[in-house]
Amino acid sequence: MSLPVRDQLKYWGIAAAVFALVLWFLGDVLMPFILGGAIAYFIDPVADRLERAGLSRAGATALITVIALLIFLLAALLVVPTLIQQMIDLVQVLPQLTHRFQTFLGEHFPSLLDGSSTMRRTLASLGTAIQSKGPQLIETVLGSAMSLVNILVLLVIVPVVAVYMLLDWDRMIARIDELLPREHAPVIRRLAGEIDQTLSAFIRGMGTVSLILGTYYAAALMLVGLNFGLVVGFIAGLVTFIPYLGAMIGGALAIGLALFQFWGDWLSIGIVAGIFVIGQVVEGNFLTPKLVGGSVGLHPVWLILALSVFGALFGFVGMLVAVPVAAALGVIARFAVEQYRSSRLYTGAQPPKDD
Repeated sequence: MSLPVRDQLKYWGIAAAVFALVLWFLGDVLMPFILGGAIAYFIDPVADRLERAGLSRAGATALITVIALLIFLLAALLVVPTLIQQMIDLVQVLPQLTHRFQTFLGEHFPSLLDGSSTMRRTLASLGTAIQSKGPQLIETVLGSAMSLVNILVLLVIVPVVAVYMLLDWDRMIARIDELLPREHAPVIRRLAGEIDQTLSAFIRGMGTVSLILGTYYAAALMLVGLNFGLVVGFIAGLVTFIPYLGAMIGGALAIGLALFQFWGDWLSIGIVAGIFVIGQVVEGNFLTPKLVGGSVGLHPVWLILALSVFGALFGFVGMLVAVPVAAALGVIARFAVEQYRSSRLYTGAQPPKDD
């Protein structure tokens, strides 16, 4: 005899509350394990393909680990130092850019910058704030990042967790399947499959799109000669995870920097703008349809809401679990709507009467 629905809801509610409390109190401790699990989930299809090609699971994991280490070392030696230096330089030069913008407005639109204008007071306060708070902001961000994701976590714990979870991924999934309540196992497997399909399409697809576009933007902007092109490309690629937002933020930042650097050289400014136009055309017509698919069940507004809510409640760890939770809630919501539309509450059908 199965448990009553009320008891089942009570137990699942307790499980959800325990999950939230664990994230709340142990978020920093769990972060390397969540990161390692995310990396293992991201790479698992590659390991499966290598197994189908004839390698053992251990051999596939070892090959992936060696390649990942080489990529990490190249990035740490060639990209990361330049990226950090450009971010620091950008914050330091922002007051000069604000002053040049104010001078430009004074020459071409003097009425906007008379002594009592709101624009003048705004720009003056903005320049002062950037000059006084900019270096402090960079130091705070870097300091927080280093305290949150310290060297030990980056270099030891996360890779070790990722390797072990990748090695045992299939066995873990089989073990979890054995622990499912037998009455609901078919439904849970179906929902889990839909969640996995949504996550794989979105995380792996958008992660690849973000990496491709970020590399393209950074390389193209640096070839044009735009100062801080690597930073702009990094920001644009990172925010591309939320559709359309990456091009808007990166394009606005790049074109703004180009106007200051290339003022009068309209060809260079047009090339910078064209780089983002081409990126959007390629993303919308080729990358996203091929790598993500037309429908993954994660609307951009829903994704932004999930990131905001979980980030506010649980910090950085909450942002890590926001996308999987958003995907799971979306699948469960669609399942609930499907059940509702087939129920008597929606159809109004009467049960058949016995003759």
